[in-house]
Amino acid sequence: MNRRMNLLLIVILSLSFSLSSCSIQSNMMSDNMLTIDLIVKMNQGDYWNTLKSGAEAAAKEFNVKLQFLAPNHEDDIPGQIELVNQSIQNRPDAIILAASDYMGLAQATDRIAYENIPIISIDSEVGSARVKTYVGTNNYEAGQLAAKRMIELIHESGQIAVMNFVAAAKNANQREEGFQDYVARFPNVRVVDIQYSQSNQRNAEEITRRWLAQYPSLDGIVALNAESSIGVGREVQRSGHGGSVKVIAFDSPPETMGLLQDGVVQGLVLQNPFNNGYLAVKYAVDIIEGRNVPERIDTGVKLIDLDNMLWPENQKLLFPFVK
Repeated sequence: MNRRMNLLLIVILSLSFSLSSCSIQSNMMSDNMLTIDLIVKMNQGDYWNTLKSGAEAAAKEFNVKLQFLAPNHEDDIPGQIELVNQSIQNRPDAIILAASDYMGLAQATDRIAYENIPIISIDSEVGSARVKTYVGTNNYEAGQLAAKRMIELIHESGQIAVMNFVAAAKNANQREEGFQDYVARFPNVRVVDIQYSQSNQRNAEEITRRWLAQYPSLDGIVALNAESSIGVGREVQRSGHGGSVKVIAFDSPPETMGLLQDGVVQGLVLQNPFNNGYLAVKYAVDIIEGRNVPERIDTGVKLIDLDNMLWPENQKLLFPFVK
């Protein structure tokens, strides 16, 4: 009987020691955990959800507590500035920012640096020299890629409209600039109008509806972000212009993929939001720990259509791992 009691006591003490060790180890891991705030343009949309998933994957790998912050709408500049101010008060180890307004977020970004918090720019640059690095697409190149395919589709002659998103966003300006510079080489191509959807699908639908009525000879529409692309594609399909009015879209939300397969959209300019999120967190950790990082990390851009969408490397872009 005494032997059994002694064995039982040994087992209980062993378990207690094991649990205590696990608790100590867990507390040590928690104490060593870095905190990073990721502040993006809006809290909805396939692009931002995929970017968030990439950031979360890196956070798990590098023992980071990640806080995801965003206003409800991309044109809510004051709301994004307020989120930056809140983040500064919380004093994370680093802040990753996708600025909705290039100059509008400049002072807020400088305040981050003034508080000795490293700042990483993602997706869209901000007007501050205090940013440690930029992670994202070469947006000028993306605009040129969209223009090149549209020019091919309309055989170097015709009328084109451009659906941009937020006028003050640096990536919107860069895409438009790249598009315009490429189109300028072709004297028989006319850009009839450029409008801004404010990254609102309904706005993009309404603008497209007006274009189709106002420009009956319109040959093509280029939409420069995911939300604009969905709105343009919906209205072109609804109005029966699918195939006759060519559409080049951005990114690959499921609805836009369906429009590509239906022949309403002829090409997708594809970014790599999962990689953007992952690499932004990875390089933020490098900066926090004193390692040097490149000034710019270009995560690439590709043109996807029905002819190449099944290529293995393109499938990885179209269907990134998302929890």
